[in-house]
Amino acid sequence: MTASEPRYPADRPYPERGTGPRAAHDGNPDTLGLHEGRVHITARHRGIDVTTIGHLALHIPNVLLSLVIVTGLSLVLAELTSLSPWMWVGLWSASGALAFLRPVENLLARLIFGLHHPTPDELAKLRPIWREVTARAGVDAAGYTLWIEESADINAAAPGGHIVSVTRHAVERLPDGQLAAVLAHELGHHVGGHAWSTLMTYWYSLPGRLAWRLLLMGILMARRRSPIVGEAIVLTLAAAAFVSVVLTNGLVLLFVTGPFLISAVARSSELRADRYASGLGLTSQLTALFSGPLAEEPAGKETGGAALLARLLASHPDSRARLHALNRHTGDRQ
Repeated sequence: MTASEPRYPADRPYPERGTGPRAAHDGNPDTLGLHEGRVHITARHRGIDVTTIGHLALHIPNVLLSLVIVTGLSLVLAELTSLSPWMWVGLWSASGALAFLRPVENLLARLIFGLHHPTPDELAKLRPIWREVTARAGVDAAGYTLWIEESADINAAAPGGHIVSVTRHAVERLPDGQLAAVLAHELGHHVGGHAWSTLMTYWYSLPGRLAWRLLLMGILMARRRSPIVGEAIVLTLAAAAFVSVVLTNGLVLLFVTGPFLISAVARSSELRADRYASGLGLTSQLTALFSGPLAEEPAGKETGGAALLARLLASHPDSRARLHALNRHTGDRQ
């Protein structure tokens, strides 16, 4: 099963548009017909789609920069310890796998993402909806853990290999049908490989991002103490950037265009996750969500070029674009 074409278990076809026993319930975006009978779990329900491949490829320059930085630090650490520099590099290379261990994931969920476990009342609402979504997808519900984010927004996320989080406001405000659409969308990110690839590229790009921030902080401090020294540093970096462009035949420009391309791929992955949820019979719920609660989100205050830049760097399409893509997708399936 791929992220772009999920299917309800073959021996229990789901009547998204018809007269079956679920059609009356799921035609109403506020309700959700619950699964009855056996749940068929697919042997393999995680994959990699084209947006995952694109996301990984676009982060190669950042990962290589991080590798260079880690190698340099390893040479310093090798002088201070008995370990070889390649041992330090190997430890860093293997460290990403730790993020998928459940205890480490739980720690990241609390400390990094600011999540917490649902209260009994929240779990009582989420659990049957989550079981219905995973039953339709043929996915083991126990393979993921539900978390709550304290936020006044209607949002959800899939940060990690086994985490599905939703905001408290979404749990309290959304009816069952639309909440199911939100959870199915996040499941689509897991099934398509978006969640783990985002976590991995974030981790392995972290040394490069930290080095870049430290460099900018150093330049600002130098300019405050001595404008002449600060300008000299800026000119030196500009000259180094120009030489890099010439020597690499423009390959280094990926660092400049990368954020725009990464954002475009992220928007595409959101549309794919929408299609995944739609394929689970939640089209009307998604439509109601984008036409109602998510459409009520305030627009940015930017205008002109700033507004264009904000759209190009946005990781999520706006609700109108998502509705258009959803309508086009469902029209193609009919």
